Amino acid sequence: MKASELRELTEKEILEQIENEKSFLAKQRLNHAVSPLDNPLKLKESRKNVARLMTVLREKQLKEENK
Repeated sequence: MKASELRELTEKEILEQIENEKSFLAKQRLNHAVSPLDNPLKLKESRKNVARLMTVLREKQLKEENK
């Protein structure tokens, strides 16, 4: 999901997506430790998604504080 699409979501929806993405990442890391993943770049993509979501969430929080 692009950052522009994420900015349209509410804070609650962003928090839910962060939790989902973090749990997916944890499961993938465990699976990768046991046996190699078919596509290990999924781990990198998932980490970047979490960072992107957290950045958009922080932008929204700062925007609310400045009002």
